Parts: sequence; structure tokens; C-alpha cells
Amino acid sequence: MSTGHCLCGFVSYEYSGKLGPAGYCHCEDCRRCTGSAFGVSVRVEVSNLRLLTGRLKSYSKVSDGGSEITRHFCPECGSPVFTSSPRHPEFIFLKAGLLDDAAAIEPVQQMWVQSRVAWAVIGPELTAFARGRTEVSSGGMQRGR
Repeated sequence: MSTGHCLCGFVSYEYSGKLGPAGYCHCEDCRRCTGSAFGVSVRVEVSNLRLLTGRLKSYSKVSDGGSEITRHFCPECGSPVFTSSPRHPEFIFLKAGLLDDAAAIEPVQQMWVQSRVAWAVIGPELTAFARGRTEVSSGGMQRGR
């Protein structure tokens, strides 16, 4: 069982499944919604997540990759909680920093590295995708659609 909460504690949740793969995202949307150089999310099954307290507010838009995404956040403190997409309704992408035990995850990949800022570089040992998570290009970097 994994638990987490937002900055102010208004929103709290528990997750009863196995935490999925985590990754860094360097896209402009993730940078803007986190106010940082990248976002860090962990894929989880939506059916295993239960909101314990509070409620979420959401904002939907078409991502840089062309898919609709919805960002869910605490209406009190603004902490991003998770991202969802109608393209993969069985999963959500939980924001790793809200986990009570953030050490439970270890990112295995980074996406949208073509958009990364020069002053925030993640170790080269992680699988890197130029955009989304799709095909391999030359030089070891994955290339998205």
C-alpha cells in the first residue's frame, strides 16, 4: 500500500497496487505545471487509487504530443496530484513527489529530452526518448512520434 498527500494535506490518497515505472518528463507542459525543469511521475492503475480526503480540480488541454491530457491538482494549495488521458483510461500518472515514501520509486526513463533545459541534466544511464515513448533512433536515444 502506498499513500500520499498534497502540500497542504487537503488531498490525500492511497494506492493498493504495485507502483509502475516512473520517469522524468522534460516537455514544456510539465515544466510549466511543476514550475521546475521537469516533472516526475509514476504510472499506476486508476482502479487501485482511492482518494481519502479532499477533492481535485482539473485542467485539460492538448499536449505537445497531440493527445488530450488532464492535470488534476489540489484546489487549495495547487499541488499537482496526477495526470490522466482518455488515450489510456486504465492508467494515471501520479506525481512522485506527493508519495509519503518517495524512495519507493526509481525513475527508469526520461521523455521529451529534446525540450530539456540545459541547466538540468538527468544521468545518461536512463533510457531517453526525444519526444514520447515510441521508437529507437540512432545513438541510443529513443525517438517519439
